[in-house]
Amino acid sequence: MMEARQEKGIDLLQGTLDLLILKAVSLGPLHGYGVLLRIQQISGEELVIQQGSLYPALYRLEHQGAIVGEWGESENNRRAKYYRLTAAGRERLGEETRKWERMAGIIGTILSSVAEGA
Repeated sequence: MMEARQEKGIDLLQGTLDLLILKAVSLGPLHGYGVLLRIQQISGEELVIQQGSLYPALYRLEHQGAIVGEWGESENNRRAKYYRLTAAGRERLGEETRKWERMAGIIGTILSSVAEGA
């Protein structure tokens, strides 16, 4: 699904790719490959999204009503579907972001705990 620019890929929790797509599209309309590039750019080139994972996720999010796609012309004059966030998608992005931040905080607390008597 995603790879880190390290020896091994990073396994992400279910739903993380959807969250990253929603965030990328929230910054402005993008065609599919543009979503992939934006996530890669925002991550400082640390995350690489595989096209085989991206397009099914875009399809799923569109059918859930979180994003809407419209056909247009890309920078290199090719037909491309541009995605933008819907009101429902913006709400979902907010909810999922809050859940992610809460979970990261909980995991951080667990990982920073020390053994009793240490």
